[in-house]
Amino acid sequence: MASPSKFAHVVYRTRRFDEMIDWYENVFEARVRHRDPVLAFLTYDDEHHRFAFVNLAALKTASPESETRADVGVDHVAYTYASLGDLLETYSRLKQRGISPYWPVHHGPTVSFYYKDPDGNRLEFQVDCFKTADEATAYMQGGAFAANPIGIEIDPEALLKQYRGGAPVESLLARPNGPTSAIPAEHGV
Repeated sequence: MASPSKFAHVVYRTRRFDEMIDWYENVFEARVRHRDPVLAFLTYDDEHHRFAFVNLAALKTASPESETRADVGVDHVAYTYASLGDLLETYSRLKQRGISPYWPVHHGPTVSFYYKDPDGNRLEFQVDCFKTADEATAYMQGGAFAANPIGIEIDPEALLKQYRGGAPVESLLARPNGPTSAIPAEHGV
């Protein structure tokens, strides 16, 4: 049985996008790895990102309820697995217990399976696709990521079958071609 090898990052939903980025840059001496009008990714160490911010003002129009705690705040927390095999075997174990991801997606820097706990808190279980943080950072600062920072939905069953069939892990970690994934409604954005 595999457990996560480390805590990866936290994602915040905010209507104070610029203020939040400035605050985390100042408090954590964080550096921006990617920023567009909707998303920003920052880090304070050698990880490709430790914080991400979703700009709700760019996604949802303001309403009297816009400032409620249900709208802003922690979107999800992420945990990294040591290998694709660990992530896929965890997926298989959880599926056998009736726990399935609501959003399996290849973001580019990570292959990620998003789950909800019984209270509806969202968790991302991920594996890094690049051998080094520098490679992931370079990818996040490049054109392919800028064109599609959300990623491409994937089929975890197909990935598990390929993995168990002996497909090279490097090929399974390569970002597939396909349409940009929409953030699912279950994700709350």
